[in-house]
Amino acid sequence: MLLWVSLLVLAPVSGQFATEPKSVIFLHSPWTTVFQGENVTLTCKAFHLDASEKIKWYRWYLLEKTQSETSGNTHEVHESGDYRCQAQDSPLSNRVGLFFSPANLILQAPLDVFEKESVILRCRAKANTGLKTIKLYKNGKVLEDHTVEISVGMLTDFHIHQASLKDNGKYHCTGVKEDDQLVSSNSVKIEVQELFPRPVLRASSTQPTEGGAVTLTCETQLSPQRPDVQLQFHFFRDRRSLGSGWGSSPEFWIHTIWRENSGSYWCQAQSMNSSVQKQSQRLQIQVKKVVPDIRIYSRPKLVFEGQELVLICSVNGVPGPITVSWYRKFKLRTERKLHTSSETEFKIPVVQNSHDGEYYCVASNSRSSFRSDPVTINVKGVLLMKIEATLWRTMSYRFSLTEEHSGNYYCTADNGLGLQSSETLRLSVTIPVSHPVLTLRAPGAQAVVGDMMELHCEAQRGSPPIWYHFYHEDVSLESSSSSFGRGASFNLLLTAEHSGNYFCEANNGQGFQRSNTVSLTVRVPVSQPVLTLRASRAQAVVGDMLELHCEAQRGSPPILYQFYHKDVAVGNSSATLGGGASFNLSLTTKHSGNYSCKAGNGLGVQQSEVMLLSVIVPVSRPILTLRAPRAQAVVGDVVELHCEAQRGSPPILYQFYHKNVTLESSMSHSGQGVSLNLSLTANHSGTYSCEADNGLGPQCSEAVTLSITGLTGSRSGPVATSVTGGLLSMMGLAAVALLLYCWLPRKAGRKPTFDFSRNPSASDPQEPTYHNVPSWIELQPVYSNVNPNRGDVVYSEVWTVKVENKQAAASDPELLKNMDSCVIYSQVKGAYTAAPKPQLLAASTPHR
Repeated sequence: MLLWVSLLVLAPVSGQFATEPKSVIFLHSPWTTVFQGENVTLTCKAFHLDASEKIKWYRWYLLEKTQSETSGNTHEVHESGDYRCQAQDSPLSNRVGLFFSPANLILQAPLDVFEKESVILRCRAKANTGLKTIKLYKNGKVLEDHTVEISVGMLTDFHIHQASLKDNGKYHCTGVKEDDQLVSSNSVKIEVQELFPRPVLRASSTQPTEGGAVTLTCETQLSPQRPDVQLQFHFFRDRRSLGSGWGSSPEFWIHTIWRENSGSYWCQAQSMNSSVQKQSQRLQIQVKKVVPDIRIYSRPKLVFEGQELVLICSVNGVPGPITVSWYRKFKLRTERKLHTSSETEFKIPVVQNSHDGEYYCVASNSRSSFRSDPVTINVKGVLLMKIEATLWRTMSYRFSLTEEHSGNYYCTADNGLGLQSSETLRLSVTIPVSHPVLTLRAPGAQAVVGDMMELHCEAQRGSPPIWYHFYHEDVSLESSSSSFGRGASFNLLLTAEHSGNYFCEANNGQGFQRSNTVSLTVRVPVSQPVLTLRASRAQAVVGDMLELHCEAQRGSPPILYQFYHKDVAVGNSSATLGGGASFNLSLTTKHSGNYSCKAGNGLGVQQSEVMLLSVIVPVSRPILTLRAPRAQAVVGDVVELHCEAQRGSPPILYQFYHKNVTLESSMSHSGQGVSLNLSLTANHSGTYSCEADNGLGPQCSEAVTLSITGLTGSRSGPVATSVTGGLLSMMGLAAVALLLYCWLPRKAGRKPTFDFSRNPSASDPQEPTYHNVPSWIELQPVYSNVNPNRGDVVYSEVWTVKVENKQAAASDPELLKNMDSCVIYSQVKGAYTAAPKPQLLAASTPHR
C-alpha cells in the first residue's frame, strides 16, 4: 500500500458537529494511479456549497504538508500524495491517495468500490511498451479467467461484476514484452464498501395504548460517495406488507393502532435499481389494552333553582377521537338522550325543579362505547328571608358572597290579596384565581431532546374564563384561555436550549397569580463521536506515543467512552464535564489496523467512524549486492546492482551511487528491494553504494568496489582467433615442456605437482556475487594443466597471476601455487575438433 495512502492525518474541525456531512472528493477520471506527466482533476462537493465559495486543498506526501486554495470546487493535480478538501461550512473530507507512477506498467482502480457495482481494473502500459500477454493477480495468485492475449493496444480492462466481499484483496497485473521480458505493475487494494448499512427499525412507542398513533422509521445512511443513488423503503408486520409497498419515505405512520395490530415489525431498504436490498431486524410492538375511566361531575355540587348547572364527563383511557353523549334517567326507568358532541361538558343555563333526575355520559370511539356511573341532581329552591312590612317601604337583604351565591334571584310580595313575583335577576359571583400549579409532563422519566413536553398550568380556584401565561427564564412562551376552569396546556418539542426554569401565571381579571418555579433539565443523547489519533509527527512510527481521543460534540454528561482496535475493546474512560476522553498507546507494528470508539450516556450508544492507523517502520541499513555473469567483471558484461533494506514500511525510495554520484532512483511499493542494470565500460570501475528512505530518515549501505578488465569471456572474431592462434603456436613447446616435466618426476619416483582438482567442471554453477569486492590487482596470463593426452582438451585452465617479474613467472612453475590467480579461460579445444579453427569457449562460473 502506498505510504501516503496509509498516512493518518485527522483533526476535528472547530465548531463542527460530527453529524454534519463532510466534504467529498470525486476524481475525473476515476483512477487513483496514473502515469507521471498526466493530470487528475479533483472535485470537492459539500452539502452547502456556494458556486463562488473558495475551497481549501491539503496535500500530504512523506513528511511534507502543503496547502492551496481554489475559487471553484475543482483542482487539477499532477503530484503523488494524500489529498483532502474543505468547504467553508463543512468538515474536512476523507483522504484520497493519488500515485503518479514512473513505471512502464500500472494497474488502475477506482477510488471507491461499493457492493453490487460493476468494477473495472485497467492494466495499462506506457506508449513505448508493447505487450503480448497480460495477467491479473489477486493476493499473489493469477486469475486464470483474467489472462488476456493481446495483439494491439496498451491497455486491458478486467471486469468485476456485482462486487462483493469475496472480491476484497490486493491486485496487480503483469505483462510479457515482445522480447519475453516480464514487467509487473503496482498493487492496488480493493475493499468493497457497503452502499448503506443494514437498516434499523425504530418505533415512536413499542408499547402503545389501543387507539393511539405509532410512527415507524427505517433508519439507514447512504454513502456520501454515491449522492446520485436514491433509496426506497418497505414496511411489514409479520408476513404482511403495510401500506402500498415501496416508497421514498423512510417513515410509516399508523394513525390508530389496536391490540390485534401487535406483532413483529420490520422494514426493507433498497437502491432504486434494486441491486442492493437489506432487511432490518424485527421489532416487537405490543399494544396495551385500554382501561377506560369514565366519570360524571356536576358544578356546582349543590344545585339551587335558577342557577347554571354544568355537567362534566371525565374521560380517561379511551383512545380518540371520541364523542360524548348525555343521558337523563327518569323515575319510570325511561332514558332520554340529551346531547352529543365532542365536548366533555353539558350546560343547563337555568335550573328548574323539573331538572331533577339521574344523569350519565357515554364516551364512544370508532370501535366501542364506555358508560359512566350516574350522578343524581336535586334542584332546591332557597328562601333567603321573609319580612313583614307594616309601612310602604322597600325591603333589602344583604349577605357575604361566596361562589355558591351565583344564580338567579327574585322576590315575592303578598299582602293577603295574592302573591306577586318580581323579575328574575342573574347574579354571577366572580372568584379571583388562586396560585396556579405548573406541571411538566414528559413521556419518560427523563426529559430528552426530541421528546414532546407538556406544560400544564391550573388554578384550583377562580371564575372562568382564566388566562394562563407560560414563561421560560422570564421570557413569555405562550398564552392560553380556559373557559371551563380546567387549566391550560402548552407543548414543547424539546431541544437542549429548553433546559432552565419555568413558571406560569393565571388571571381572570381579578389580579394575576404566579406559580412556583419548576426547573427542567433536558438530557441530550450523545452525537456520533469523532475519533482523533494524535501523534508527535505526521506519520505514526514504531516507538511513538499515540493518543486516541474520542469526543462527542453533543451529549449530556457523564459520558462513557470506549476505545476499540479491530472491534476489540482496548480501554474506556468517563468524562463528567465534556471535552471527550483519551487513551495512550506506545506504538508497535501490532498496533496497525482499524480503530473506533463508542460514546454513551444512558440515552443510547453512538459509534465513531472507523479510522485506519498504519504504524510506519523506519528503514534499516540497506545491503548492496553486485551480481555479475562471471567471477571477473569485464567490459561488456551486464552487472545487476541490487539494493534492499530488510526492514521498513513501503514505499521505499532507493538511490544508487557511483563514487558518490547519483546513478538512478527507484521506488519500491512491495517491500522488496530494487535493482539497476549496468552494461559495463571501463568507466564503471570504482565504489558503489545505495541509500534507502521511506520518509523517516535515509540509511546508506556499505560501499562495494567493482574493478573491470578490458577482456570479455565471449569474444570472437579476430581477437579470439589471434588468442587461439597464439596459444596453438605455443602448444608444441608447451607439450614438450609438459612431457619432460611429468616424465622426470615419475622416473625419480615423484608425482607431478599439478592439482587436477581445479578443473572448472567441479566449480559452483551459481553465478558469482560481489560483496565489498577489493580493487582488482593487475593480472598476467599463466597457463597450467597442459594435458595433450585427453583428446579434445588441450588446455583445461588458463590462469592469470600477478607477478613482479615476467621472466620469473615463466621460469618458475611454483608461482602457480603461491600467487593469487584467476581463471580467464577454462577450456581450449584442440585443433582436430570439427570447427575449422580452434574456438575459445566462455567459462562456466570459475572459482575465485
